[in-house]
Amino acid sequence: MRIGIVVDSACDLPQSYLQRNNIILLPISVRIGHTLLADQRDEKATLNFLAGPLSEQGAEAETIPYDAAQIQALFLEHLVTDFDQVFCLTITRTRSPLYDSVVQASYTILNEYKPIRQAAGYNSPFGLRVIDSQNLFAAQAVSAVEAVRLRDNGAGVPQMRQRLEQVTANVHGYMVTRDLYYMRARARHKGDRSVGLFSAALGSALDIKPVLHGHRGETAPVAKIKGFDNAVQTLFEFVGKRVARGLMTPVVSISYGGPLEELRLLPGYRELRDTCDAHGVTMMEALMSLTGMVNVGKGAVTIGFADEPHRFGS
Repeated sequence: MRIGIVVDSACDLPQSYLQRNNIILLPISVRIGHTLLADQRDEKATLNFLAGPLSEQGAEAETIPYDAAQIQALFLEHLVTDFDQVFCLTITRTRSPLYDSVVQASYTILNEYKPIRQAAGYNSPFGLRVIDSQNLFAAQAVSAVEAVRLRDNGAGVPQMRQRLEQVTANVHGYMVTRDLYYMRARARHKGDRSVGLFSAALGSALDIKPVLHGHRGETAPVAKIKGFDNAVQTLFEFVGKRVARGLMTPVVSISYGGPLEELRLLPGYRELRDTCDAHGVTMMEALMSLTGMVNVGKGAVTIGFADEPHRFGS
């Protein structure tokens, strides 16, 4: 059976990994003023954006995921004949309408695919499973990597469905951002009042960085640490401890809102990589998507892994 895997632009996987594993991308467009940029996870284009003047207006950007009609067209024109079963893993539905758009599109796709497949010489049924990743950015990538592993190991569709639903419910994402003022401006532009002016000003004045935790569609601060480097090092040390205790899947995914050379110089990075190597865990690193960077700002670190329930710092 030909099994396809579909993710969206916010899923922080390296472009080379997407191409090597034939992962299909649902692009998200970013509108800044009169400029419309398609986020195709093109690393060169993203770095060019970072270095250009438009990056200074990122807090006012509008992100535009595929709507139901665009998703229908992609599937009916290509995917229903390219694959026999597709797993579509989307950014958490609590932060984006994409999941609901794919579900809406799925009804039309599953009603209209038969004559298209028959014309292409396929008489077998086509299957589509839409899965809410319940997370963001690097944490989204954990479920996608598990889907690739299952497919490549010959898992059947019921086994993949059950396992992916189990993994997505247990993925933990963490983030440390550099600029609280940017986060506040971005949140205010989107109508989210969760980052108040006083909190942003106080945090910036004292150089306090919150560590944010994403799990099952919810995001909340779990620590406040003085200094970006110190916050990242504390986060990396904590993840290393979880790796040593044993993860649900053998992968830790990291993304960074800037050149990866900068990520590798952050305190705690080398020690975390060594810990992952020692325990047979793959540490995947990716340039954060354009979509991610306009939402959380330059230089942010996100990290994800599948694990049992835990408390940060323990």
